[in-house]
Amino acid sequence: LATQTDCDTMTGALKLARKIFEQPAIAPYIECETIPGAERASEDELLDYCRVNGATVYHPIGTCKMGDDPMAVVDSSLRLRGLGGLRVVDASVMPRMVSANTNAAVLMIAEKAADMIKDAA
Repeated sequence: LATQTDCDTMTGALKLARKIFEQPAIAPYIECETIPGAERASEDELLDYCRVNGATVYHPIGTCKMGDDPMAVVDSSLRLRGLGGLRVVDASVMPRMVSANTNAAVLMIAEKAADMIKDAA
C-alpha cells in the first residue's frame, strides 16, 4: 500500500465485496460480516484493516509486465526493452492477474517463449 492507487484499490475491493454480499441473491445466506467486520466503516478503518491484514498469496505477477504501453518493460516477444539478448519468461510478464492458479499460464508462456527462441535461432 505504497501509493494512493494501492490504497484506493484495496478499500474499493472491500466496498465492492460488501455490495456483492448485499445483493438479493446472496444476502439471505449471509449471517453477518466477519471480515473486515461491519464496525469498520470509514475509509481510514478499511485502510487500516488492509495494512494490518493484507498479505501476498505467493503468486506475484506483473513486475515486468508485457505490453506496448509506457509501463511495460517486456515486448510481445518477451524481450526486455533496452537490453538485447534477454527475455523474461515467468509470471512477472503477465500484465493482469489470471483468474486461476498462475502455474498453467506460466507453462503456456514458457512453451510460447521456447517456440519464439527456436524460431529466432
